[in-house]
Amino acid sequence: MSANSVLLDFSLDPTRISDEVSRKDIVKICKEHLEKYLTGLKLIYDMLTDDGYLCILNAPGAVVITIRFFNQGLITINIEYYRAECEEPKISFEQTRELENGLVQILKLNHGQSLPALQRGPVTKYFPTADERVIEYDIDKVLYDKRSDFQKIQIVHSKSLGNMLVLDELQNIAEADLIYTETLMRRGVEDYKDKEICILGGGDGALLYELLKEKPKHVVMLEIDELVMDACNKYMNSICGDVLEKRKSSNYEIIVGDCMVYLNKYIKEKRKFDYVFGDLTDIPISDTPTGEIWDFIRTILEASFSVLKPTGKFMTHGNGVSCPESLRMYEAQLANLSSKVTFTKCTSFVPSFMEEWVFYQVQRESPAATEA
Repeated sequence: MSANSVLLDFSLDPTRISDEVSRKDIVKICKEHLEKYLTGLKLIYDMLTDDGYLCILNAPGAVVITIRFFNQGLITINIEYYRAECEEPKISFEQTRELENGLVQILKLNHGQSLPALQRGPVTKYFPTADERVIEYDIDKVLYDKRSDFQKIQIVHSKSLGNMLVLDELQNIAEADLIYTETLMRRGVEDYKDKEICILGGGDGALLYELLKEKPKHVVMLEIDELVMDACNKYMNSICGDVLEKRKSSNYEIIVGDCMVYLNKYIKEKRKFDYVFGDLTDIPISDTPTGEIWDFIRTILEASFSVLKPTGKFMTHGNGVSCPESLRMYEAQLANLSSKVTFTKCTSFVPSFMEEWVFYQVQRESPAATEA
């Protein structure tokens, strides 16, 4: 079940929009061509706007069509209707293309474009990329949908990616995303055997599950949202195994709570780790490194280096390679830390993100480098 939005866009000489006779002819021809696919059309409203002209038509079956003229030389046609799961579309994509081509030819328009129906409803199929583009996923059902005290939590099923965790309308990890976890931990590059590790966040359990395969001495995971873990334990255990079910074993412990509270506790206790993983928020897309999320990132970085051993490493995810300005701002924050640090970075194409993602490995400068 979904509200379907069929969108068509056309460009033309702006003078044809400002001319009333020409505009009325265009509306008449658009209506005639639309009636080939949607019978019983009626013009129910029209008006001049500050930037052009708008008319609204309807057809049986609760179909509403808006035709909008923009003085800059653009016409948009939006066809909207509700479609039950068993129903055929009121206008197919093939018919939409026929409509587009017919109008371009008869009206001698400069350009036309039509899109497949956007399907909006209980099953969300559209999620943004790092640089604010929209990607449509092949999602066919919602398995989990709840709001915790901290965020909206969904687990949806994708035909190609498997089950996928979505937090606050942003895709986080799918069953097809092992490469994300392996790149974050630099599997095959870093040696975790007999190491002490702290994970900040990581509520999906994937990082903890994969790290335990490397035989560390102990891993503590600090996750604030118990509902995320409950949902992933039930629907994402192909990536987290049983670690979210057990919560504690001889070589790991999951603590539910604010990671900063426990980092401050570890600082007071002088507890040190070989690795700290920042599996929390992505680097924000912003003009300047200011605001609540950037403050949080700086606080996490300072606290993490306070609990790292001298040779320890801070491992984290960044953002997409399509966001170089944000990545540069993050690297500038690293340069301003109380501890002098160096970093390396690597990238991997993450299937559910449908883009190349950047991962950071940060450690203190060696004494020799500092002296030099």
